[in-house]
Amino acid sequence: MRFGAAIAAATVVSLLAGAARADDPPKAPAVEPSAPASRPTVSASDAALARIVDRPHTIAELELGFITLPNAPISGRLQGGNTPFVGTIGRGDTTAQIGLHVLYRWNRSFAIGAGVLFSPLPSSDDQYGGDANRQLPRTLSRSYFFMGGEGRYIPLHYKFLEAWVGLSVGGVVVADRFTTNAGDEVAPIIGTKEVTVRTEGFAFGLQFGGSYYLSENWIAGANFRAYRWILPDQQRCSSIGDCASLSGSVEALELGLTIGYRLPL
Repeated sequence: MRFGAAIAAATVVSLLAGAARADDPPKAPAVEPSAPASRPTVSASDAALARIVDRPHTIAELELGFITLPNAPISGRLQGGNTPFVGTIGRGDTTAQIGLHVLYRWNRSFAIGAGVLFSPLPSSDDQYGGDANRQLPRTLSRSYFFMGGEGRYIPLHYKFLEAWVGLSVGGVVVADRFTTNAGDEVAPIIGTKEVTVRTEGFAFGLQFGGSYYLSENWIAGANFRAYRWILPDQQRCSSIGDCASLSGSVEALELGLTIGYRLPL
């Protein structure tokens, strides 16, 4: 009798619990957490370039190239200059050029600095007649020297490559050297056969180029510059009548290859 009563009581409790669960509101289905949104991946080369260019640093660049004055030959007889391994180029004067640039770059987009450029192997006309009244066998050579400041804007960055544009402003010196080929050699205290006429002026122009990072410290590049030289309108002359071969406004074009060393600050 007691056993039957216990079974009946358990049955009643089970029925009441089932009714209570039936009255509960349905639960929303479980939602699995979504995977995090994928982030754009950065290549190892882009990350390496960012570490280099985003840190302030200085760069020293050695340049080797050519300078040409397309509308200013050294003389009527010699046009196109005389460049090593290439020979004459165009109708003006063209010669080899070497230079040095020192730049400070405080972020990835801008750099400022200064540069020096000169022509170590000037073009020469060894049959330059000079003054018609003297008819002396003479040689005329013309060299160039530039010193000034420059600024660069570097908008393009791709892996280890960069491209930039900029401005350059400074002073230019043109040296015309006249050498007499005739006559006996004498002691320098008596006199020399050379006369140099220097012409100083102002130079400004545009430039653009590119750079490739060979390593964290070494950089190779190329650049092109287009200058306008403003020289005195009146030609300078020596005491014996040798006059400068350039005056007024002169156009100059430069093309060079560079190798640079980067020093982080």
